[in-house]
Amino acid sequence: MRLVLVPGFTQTAAAWDSVRAHLPAELDAVAVDLPTGLDFVQTAGAIGDRNGRALYAGYSMGGRLCLRLALDRPDLVRGLVVLSASPGIANEAERVARRAADENLARDIERDGVDAFLERWLRQPLFATLPPDAAGVDSRRTGNTVATLTHALRALGPGAQEPLWERLDALQPPFVPAAGVLDEKYVDIAFEMAERVGPHVHPVLIGGAGHAVHLENPEAVASLLRRVAHDLTS
Repeated sequence: MRLVLVPGFTQTAAAWDSVRAHLPAELDAVAVDLPTGLDFVQTAGAIGDRNGRALYAGYSMGGRLCLRLALDRPDLVRGLVVLSASPGIANEAERVARRAADENLARDIERDGVDAFLERWLRQPLFATLPPDAAGVDSRRTGNTVATLTHALRALGPGAQEPLWERLDALQPPFVPAAGVLDEKYVDIAFEMAERVGPHVHPVLIGGAGHAVHLENPEAVASLLRRVAHDLTS
């Protein structure tokens, strides 16, 4: 079975290396870099066009993109695992505020450059539980430019995307929303997504991890992916 792994904001395909190390060879796990220069819907579609029918797993921004792909192209998505991701911001005023905040971040990058931005980004409380040696700072630096980071903020951020909450009941199983147990906000979102989709969906909480679950507990994430793949093929 093919498994497509989609990274989050500032990350590259290398962010999935630790998870892939715990996956069996018979699971054709491919980590991808995001296509550039497209809007949110186009980016989600391009991921599917390039990788075909598969089990998809995405982290944070990658999870939002995979969710959009699953809703737009269910023929390509055999199953979906979203890690630390949401269907977007439902409230219009909050979306406007988030777009403004992301625009400010984009201008900071244009003024200060990639390295300074990454240092500030990883100092957020959101990543307080992420060990520095697991953050993959080098791959983030080499895999990003001012242009790619600012485009992601302006075109792919949660303030820029259409919220998908009202479409969740159209998702085809299996769908697994997952979050680190230490990331209370996204634990709540995982449970809310599961409730919206239906009684057959059960959130998975990853022990000993905060927001960056695939970096903080890659073995547990790999175990989840193995289980979903097994259920699809058994």
